[in-house]
Amino acid sequence: IMSEGYKTLDEGQRVTFEIEQGQKGPQAANVTVL
Repeated sequence: IMSEGYKTLDEGQRVTFEIEQGQKGPQAANVTVL
């Protein structure tokens, strides 16, 4: 999560992200809160 301080998301919060291939399959990267 690309923000300052403690990184959390609330249920229903809108974000943008990119999908990258991780060791266990696809994962979110560069998560930014809208």
